[in-house]
Amino acid sequence: MTAPVFEEFDPASDCDCLGCARWRRVAPRPSSARTGGRPAARSAVVMAAAASAVLGAVPPATALTAQPPRHTAPHRPGAPAADEGPATPQGTAVPLHGPGGSPARPLARTPATTRTEIINRAKLWVTAKVPYSMTAFWSDGYRQDCSGYVSMAWGLLSNEWTGSLGQFAVKITKEELQPGDILLFHNPADPQGGSHVVIFGGWTDHTHTAYTAYEQTPPHTRRQSTPYAYWNNSAKYLPYRYKGVTAGSAGAEPSTTTPVPFPGTSYFGPGANNKYVTMLGEMLVARGGGSFYTKGPGPVWGEADRLATQAFQKAQGWTGSAADGLPGPRTWELLVTGGGKDIAPATPGSTAGRAFPGKQYFRAGAENAHVTRLGRQLVKKGFGRYYTTGPGPRWSESDRRAVEAFQRAQGWRGGAADGWPGPETWRRLFA
Repeated sequence: MTAPVFEEFDPASDCDCLGCARWRRVAPRPSSARTGGRPAARSAVVMAAAASAVLGAVPPATALTAQPPRHTAPHRPGAPAADEGPATPQGTAVPLHGPGGSPARPLARTPATTRTEIINRAKLWVTAKVPYSMTAFWSDGYRQDCSGYVSMAWGLLSNEWTGSLGQFAVKITKEELQPGDILLFHNPADPQGGSHVVIFGGWTDHTHTAYTAYEQTPPHTRRQSTPYAYWNNSAKYLPYRYKGVTAGSAGAEPSTTTPVPFPGTSYFGPGANNKYVTMLGEMLVARGGGSFYTKGPGPVWGEADRLATQAFQKAQGWTGSAADGLPGPRTWELLVTGGGKDIAPATPGSTAGRAFPGKQYFRAGAENAHVTRLGRQLVKKGFGRYYTTGPGPRWSESDRRAVEAFQRAQGWRGGAADGWPGPETWRRLFA
């Protein structure tokens, strides 16, 4: 099998992509041979020359022990700290594993599937918290690494790797991304330890600077808001679309076949923390409310939920107490059945996306889309003299001084004007 052609680049010697920082320190450099290998016997484990490729028989319902959870950098939730980032090594292309290690089904190219089916399969591993492993196979026959996860979600009849997934897909643009597509980073310089792939679950805001990513990474499968295209090596991630995706449901979350009854007003509002808040947020995002969220919806009720709910209610022509931002039976019914009108796109001066994302995004070393957005708003408000470049996306002293100047302009002094944005600073800045 010939590996697809990917964009070439000169890897930096201090590359910080997932896997490079750690994997090259703890494992021998893998062989460049990436296409070979099938299990030689039903009960034997065959080790390939590459130290990271294990092509043996694995009981279908057995998963190897996951790597222990690692600390994450506080300023980049979900992104590994530079000195202890988890590796995402992957195995080679191999058949699915059935009883006794034999292929569960014969190989096929591109089985037909829908976007909804792709996302629903991706959610199964998130719910099960499948442990990350480049050698273990989950009970469905797929290898528990990033490329095995995509192979499973796409319904492929084989375990692929980042060097072969492109054969099952076509390259698309950022603007064409839809739920079920992937963002693929294939690193020819370190294909097993320095490559990665994630599943695109939908945009989380109208600026298309963040999206819901489904990915298999240590310690287990996760779903979270991620800056486009990824936390690091962003320019190297390329969007692809599976060739076998068929017309039908667009795959927007959530995919609800049986309407969920309204749980009651007590499940929503300040202090609420439950699965129904998440469900509400996901339905609002699917109906055009993604611009109100600076990170993925739920499960803790926030101002973004209230604003998005209110926007949906107003889209129905409701006013007064009928559009107070708290869902009732009628609001819930329209959302779960797909009825009513969608939320209109955000316009300048609207309240969309004004919810404060959290202090963790603004501190020394932080690098994310929220820093860029903050800086641009400060410039717009007349506090851009502190910037010599930029602003954003890396937090700097220029950002702190600009925030401090804005806070002092509000009449604040002392600790209230320390240059670190909080909810009130954010609210006034975007008012």
